[in-house]
Amino acid sequence: MKARSLVFDILAGYLRHRGGEVRLRNLVSLMRCFDIPETTVRVVAMRLRNDGWLSSLREGRETVYTVTDAGWKLLDEGSDRIFNRPFGPWDGQWHMVIYSVPEMERTLRDQLRKKLSWLGFGPLSAAIWLSPHDRREQVLTAFADQPSVQMDVFRARSMGLEADRSIVSRAWDLEALDRAYVEYLEVYRPRLVAYRAGELGGADALVERMKLIDDYRGFPFSDPDLPPELLPVGWHGRRAHEVFLEAHGLLRPAAEAYVGSVLDVAVAAEQEAG
Repeated sequence: MKARSLVFDILAGYLRHRGGEVRLRNLVSLMRCFDIPETTVRVVAMRLRNDGWLSSLREGRETVYTVTDAGWKLLDEGSDRIFNRPFGPWDGQWHMVIYSVPEMERTLRDQLRKKLSWLGFGPLSAAIWLSPHDRREQVLTAFADQPSVQMDVFRARSMGLEADRSIVSRAWDLEALDRAYVEYLEVYRPRLVAYRAGELGGADALVERMKLIDDYRGFPFSDPDLPPELLPVGWHGRRAHEVFLEAHGLLRPAAEAYVGSVLDVAVAAEQEAG
């Protein structure tokens, strides 16, 4: 698990109701559960601040980090993409993005492709991406301040279901994705029994819950959330999402209790010292 992702997940999942702020030493204590050294936590926090996702202030000898508005927007977008997977009916419309980026802007082009993948678009060709869901506005907004990116967006309907399935086979590797879902289920479905019984507590529950999220977060980058009529028989994506949500909810009380205990101990120690 990457330290940057862990910091974001802890802030979003456990500290939001505390104002989205955390003292550096308390963050260090929590990250110690994941064997992340203090020096790494300090570097990650400073980089997140420099990138505009966190702000910081000094209280005596303490540094307090707070999530910025831009940080919350990023976290909310990521949370929505991971937790709210669409499984409803499809109107048969494809939403297309055709883009042009100057050759010398390779980094920007890579960022655009990653954003399109994150939003569930797949490449029909190098510069033509499409999705069964209308997320064109999110793409346009994300790159509105990049004048070198030229985009055209369309809605289109194919000649029929067979043509739609042909499009899917060219834009996404569903076989590889389904195998990944099966592997995820093989790991976490058997663990539901222990989760339901409340066998994990303390730091173990926090670590397990963070690993659960970390192992799942890659799926929205590769899964376009296709409607049922375009999916292969025996598709495991929906079941994997159900297991993820159940496991995430079952581990929540113990994980939140542990985070609260770490922060409460820190507050008590501070009050005693004062």
